[in-house]
Amino acid sequence: MTKRLRYVLLLEVLWWLLTAVITWAVLWPIHKAIHVWPFERWNIIFIVTLITLTRYIFLLPHTLIAKAQEVKVGLLLLMFPLTFVLVEAVNSFMVYIEENTWDALTGHLPLEYKHAIENYIWSEMLFFGVGSFIAAPLFAIRLLISVWRTRNLGTV
Repeated sequence: MTKRLRYVLLLEVLWWLLTAVITWAVLWPIHKAIHVWPFERWNIIFIVTLITLTRYIFLLPHTLIAKAQEVKVGLLLLMFPLTFVLVEAVNSFMVYIEENTWDALTGHLPLEYKHAIENYIWSEMLFFGVGSFIAAPLFAIRLLISVWRTRNLGTV
């Protein structure tokens, strides 16, 4: 194992730990306030997707896939269906809240805390959801540029 590979692996592990800490910090107020959060899985997917894809957009030369052309092409092709899945998930969240209201989720809370947690959930779901489905096509573009650069210029 080369020194560079060790550093890249260490950096990757540190980023995944940071992503886990951020995910826990974002979801903690929701877990503290409500008993059942039906969009918890999607919430985690949004947070992890946004952080990971943004990291890969800007730090691609310092990742494990920097020189792996086949992996980059495969990920490039996966970003288009992923974008549509993420858009559908954000839409499902918005439709659920509009049709069912917040009462089933936050009806047990005191009024001032109820509005605060509803605003928090709405804001963070839309931030991470919309951010993740914007990051997916941007990551695809970044991968396309990287594939071209690696093939023609020898860089990432």
